[in-house]
Amino acid sequence: MKSGGKLHALRIPLASMRKAALGVGLALLCSNLMGQTYPVRPIRIVVPFPAGGGVDIAARLVGQKLAERLGNGLVVDNRSGASGMVGTEIVARAPADGYTLAMVSASHTINPALYRKMPYDAVKHFAPIGVVVQAPGILVTALNMPARSAQEFIELARARPGQLTFSSAGSGSPPHLAMELLKTMTGIELIHVPYKGGAEYMADVVTGRIDGTITSIAAVMPLLRSGKVRALAVSSKSRAAATPDVPTMIEAGVAGFEYSSSNGVHLPPRAPREVVMRLNAVFNQIVARADMRERLLSMGMEAARGTPAVLGDLVKSDLAKWRKVMDAAGIRPE
Repeated sequence: MKSGGKLHALRIPLASMRKAALGVGLALLCSNLMGQTYPVRPIRIVVPFPAGGGVDIAARLVGQKLAERLGNGLVVDNRSGASGMVGTEIVARAPADGYTLAMVSASHTINPALYRKMPYDAVKHFAPIGVVVQAPGILVTALNMPARSAQEFIELARARPGQLTFSSAGSGSPPHLAMELLKTMTGIELIHVPYKGGAEYMADVVTGRIDGTITSIAAVMPLLRSGKVRALAVSSKSRAAATPDVPTMIEAGVAGFEYSSSNGVHLPPRAPREVVMRLNAVFNQIVARADMRERLLSMGMEAARGTPAVLGDLVKSDLAKWRKVMDAAGIRPE
């Protein structure tokens, strides 16, 4: 230290130095031991949605293989409510020991733009593991619609401003915001008809009471196979493996249009780095399996791999995107 132009040595008691060194050593030792022995008890994957939905199915498929590879039991815990916030909050507040995970969807980045008060921060209160499943979106219409392509749908909407309708599972739901994104990027005017659930909003597209909507391929795969709705374009950056003959919205002339619901897995904040990386490696191995890719593909979903940083960056970019869409659509947080 310097005082009055002279340097003075900073004296630290030897005992304090030994304690500090011992503390660092113990921390490193515990961290390494945890990475080697984890897990020693069953892991819980919290799904913040009811059983039977796309996120739940993905969690159970991937979770089964996770349990087999780690050699411990696994529980899928459905905790639905408040647009996914009930279950997600459970994980945000869980101990950072690697035994409580969350598998989330697009609502994880939509909710912060939709609600003024959130019980957690979508970035700060989670340690991302990685994206494991992608659910590409698809623009579908009623069979009685004259439009046979996305270009024709957009042209028809321009010719009939404020006359065509689209449905969603509710205000602020992923289908709603996906269509609002399309409106913003094309300048078309459509009438939003919100419903209280997925079955209802797709049923009226089938009957022709509603002109169309953008939803996940997984949600409409049975309808596509039975020919009850018409697929115009997928909303992912590239063509979806489940519907290779359906062009993208980008191919349809809407440059930069992209919407897919990513099923990412998160741990609570401050989770041990060794645990994060081990889980990331195992999840990547699971979704790389041919049988897993084929099983997901049969339901309209796609296996995805990547680092924790990729998921972290995706969360941040989607947060910004949905806030921008809501501002443009005049949707105010509740």
